[in-house]
Amino acid sequence: MRIRDVAATTGLSAHTLRWYEKIGLLRSVERDRGGRRLFTQDDLRWLEFIGRLREMDMPVREMVRYAELREQGDATLAARRELLEGHRQRVRERMERLAACLTHLDDKIAWYRGQEADHA
Repeated sequence: MRIRDVAATTGLSAHTLRWYEKIGLLRSVERDRGGRRLFTQDDLRWLEFIGRLREMDMPVREMVRYAELREQGDATLAARRELLEGHRQRVRERMERLAACLTHLDDKIAWYRGQEADHA
């Protein structure tokens, strides 16, 4: 699959895909005789995983570290798990803060509805 097809499939720009390769997030992308990138299904699965990490606000430097560990193979399984566990904890803490904010927002909306009802 060529870069424009991957961009269309993933929603990432070609520029972003090239940047991912440059910083080490995307490694070993095959190339054709003309030097054009040829992405595999494994590359697409990896991009999907990276996308999920991004959605959870994992810092790029941590994603790059994870990619480096992944490239080193099974000897790094524990280190990769620990990296993901640390991030999971930060995600859970953020979710708790967001839940508290949502409760506050719901209370404020209920207050406004009450005010509107009183003035109707």
